[in-house]
Amino acid sequence: MTVTAPSYEELLEARRASGVAMFNDNKMKLGIFGANCSHGLMATHAETSYELSWQHTQKIAQIADRLGFEAMLPVARYRGMGGETNFNGSNFETHTWAAGLAQATENIMVFSTTHVPTKHPIVAAKESVTVDHISNGRFGLNMTMGWYKAEMEMFGGTQREHDARYRYGAEWITIVKRMWTEGSGVDFTGEFFEIKDAFSDPKPIQQPYPVLVNAGNSPAGLEFCARECDFNFIAFADPEEARDTASRVRSIAHGHGRNLGILSYGNIICRDTEKETKDFLAHILDKGDWEVARMVSGGLGAESGSFDKVKSLQERFILGYGGYPLIGTPEQIVEQMIQLSEAGVDGMMIGFLDYAEELEYFGERVLPLMKEAGLRK
Repeated sequence: MTVTAPSYEELLEARRASGVAMFNDNKMKLGIFGANCSHGLMATHAETSYELSWQHTQKIAQIADRLGFEAMLPVARYRGMGGETNFNGSNFETHTWAAGLAQATENIMVFSTTHVPTKHPIVAAKESVTVDHISNGRFGLNMTMGWYKAEMEMFGGTQREHDARYRYGAEWITIVKRMWTEGSGVDFTGEFFEIKDAFSDPKPIQQPYPVLVNAGNSPAGLEFCARECDFNFIAFADPEEARDTASRVRSIAHGHGRNLGILSYGNIICRDTEKETKDFLAHILDKGDWEVARMVSGGLGAESGSFDKVKSLQERFILGYGGYPLIGTPEQIVEQMIQLSEAGVDGMMIGFLDYAEELEYFGERVLPLMKEAGLRK
């Protein structure tokens, strides 16, 4: 049975009416990304007060909540990525992380990030509804198809071929959505799942269901996002590529009679002056975990044939998982945010070397300028 998705207009109207933060009127949504893993988003030994403890995680979330951020978005990790830092090797599971932060905050949305092959859809549907009720309708689900082979093998299986991962994900989310929205037991027979009389009650507070995000940028991933999600989580090298990607994503969604919000991610590297910023950036890279950066970018290096390109990929990984780092003075950061907004990006999920300390600085020095520029209210 195929679930007919509500129109974008119906979703938008219902969610705005119920105060869902990711559908508010801010032109540039803001979220904290990766504050559930050791080293956050930066593979570096540079000095920081950031630590993976529950008390520190709660502190970060409460600062972001006070500053009016829309989201707390975690990275789904079950093992580290190696290198000198064993990057992200210590990490919190994301549904329970979201439930805990829901109790510690008032307005910010709390997301789980879930590798769909690692969690049965019946379990995910029930866990997600529970967090949606704990948070009074502030839960969101970021779905990934499971890209890290060593991690997937922990669960006793092999990594599926790329497009098969999205066929699996499509069945997975169909079952979840039906359990969230249908009043009777769900029966489902597909390529990957055989479900009999699956039922979940209560239903989500958010109607018709919690906010859904996916980072699919391949043809199969874009089709999945266009059919199933509210936001596509894109990566890009510069604002022009962001514009092209956002346009392509929305064109595919329009073909399904829907629209998609566009999110991306990157670390903020910001100081009062250009010299201070450049010195800060140089220190982060000087202390970088180049071993894990080389491991991650090794395959790409053989394909590119360009030392400069490989070096750039490694730097981008150290500075934030290959995202788009925003680097400069507060004024320059806002100029970059304006460029991304004009390119069609609706929100940035951001990180810092020192989340708590630099988030306070961001609130004092950058947020007022974003409001002056019309990016925030």
